[in-house]
Amino acid sequence: MTDGASGGPGPDRGTDGVLAVDSGGSGLRVVVATGHGTVLAQHESPEPVRTGARGIDPGHLMEQLVPMVRVSLAESGVTELRAAAVGAAGLATLGDALRAELPAALGREFGVRTVALAADAVTAYTGALGAHPGAVVAAGTGLIAVGTDLTRWSRADGWGHLLGDCGSGAWIGRAGLEAALRAYDGRPGGSAGLLARAEKLFGPASGLPGRVYPRSDRPAVLASFAPEVAACAEQHDPVATGILRTAARHMVESAAAVCPTGGDPRIAFTGGLFKMGEPLLVPLAEELASVLPSARRVPAAGDPLAGAMRIAADLAAGALTLPGDAAMLSVVTTPGE
Repeated sequence: MTDGASGGPGPDRGTDGVLAVDSGGSGLRVVVATGHGTVLAQHESPEPVRTGARGIDPGHLMEQLVPMVRVSLAESGVTELRAAAVGAAGLATLGDALRAELPAALGREFGVRTVALAADAVTAYTGALGAHPGAVVAAGTGLIAVGTDLTRWSRADGWGHLLGDCGSGAWIGRAGLEAALRAYDGRPGGSAGLLARAEKLFGPASGLPGRVYPRSDRPAVLASFAPEVAACAEQHDPVATGILRTAARHMVESAAAVCPTGGDPRIAFTGGLFKMGEPLLVPLAEELASVLPSARRVPAAGDPLAGAMRIAADLAAGALTLPGDAAMLSVVTTPGE
């Protein structure tokens, strides 16, 4: 069930530590670390936590989490977890059961009494920028922008592939497939290059709806075509280039909606979508300079798991300065036995 590696012995290893958890669409990742952020043990499961009628299923999360944490504690030598931070996809809208049950469950199993529950957008923000005011756009299959002035959180988009996630991998892939079908029909706005790539990946264009619409993983299927759009753009396909330009504009508009005014706001872009390279990054830089010329773009320092580690370490040290929010970031302290 688990697969991971533990850190070797060193001067930072001790008997107390913190727990960081990243629960997302690609599975569950767990780290036991020192209070200074040194990873002592790490494990992961490729199985995403189920979502049902009650939202995110806390029982299923614990079923996966408990064995991984026990192994991690044994490997690390940590005997006391001073704090835990759990970043979960969907927490803001589907997290009521998780907020109600997970802190007490972690207390029963591992004796951890102080738990931070964070939306994965918050852990992405913290991993990228730490406790600095600014905005972060997290983009993969979906897309969400999160910003803070350190007094409150703001979010934009993240509404899913049917209602939003504009500029995301699913959005780019869908736009590319639309252009392929326009070419197939002989309508304006089509791309013969995208049509050829779509048929190579999915089969004859006439059967494309039947291969996409019934799929329960439709966002991921759409996003799988996004690299083909980037490849066409690299070959100077004007339709593909235009799709990526529009995606970049959507990203920057979301960043602008959440970026705090005044001071020295930082902006970071994080997530697998940016591995597309220059076909996306060049128009992104140009749109950012046009829409938010005063913002300072910085590279993301870390990923959402690193953000969960930062929150857990700050919580253990009593140094958490990120703003609390009922939906985005809450801290629960449970009484000891």
